[in-house]
Amino acid sequence: MRMTAEQIASDTFAGVTPECRTIAFASKRLAREWKTMEAMIKIYCRDHHGEALAPCAECRQLLHYAGVRLERCRFGAEKPACAKCPVHCYQRTRRDQVKAVMRYAGPRMVWEHPVMSLRHWLDGFRQAPER
Repeated sequence: MRMTAEQIASDTFAGVTPECRTIAFASKRLAREWKTMEAMIKIYCRDHHGEALAPCAECRQLLHYAGVRLERCRFGAEKPACAKCPVHCYQRTRRDQVKAVMRYAGPRMVWEHPVMSLRHWLDGFRQAPER
């Protein structure tokens, strides 16, 4: 079943850019990764930029960039956690932004999205496939 970002994010971010809503994921695992990234960015933007309903422009851009990177991941459904991936597909500045988001939102995910947080933590044990 192919899920689009629009189906996944329809309730979370009303103000996400249209190009971000056309991303299609080939597996439920990638769709779950998208949903996790989206939740983390929402927590970060809410607490740092004061945007409760929709992310600010900078966070929307980061979310769109993460969605495109996730959609184009060469490993597909076998994708390891980005920290363990042998291929770093994020630009340096974007990688630093995502690190900041994850460092802040990661601990808060345990309280706001406990199941999603647990699944993300378990995904961290996934081994990277051969190149």
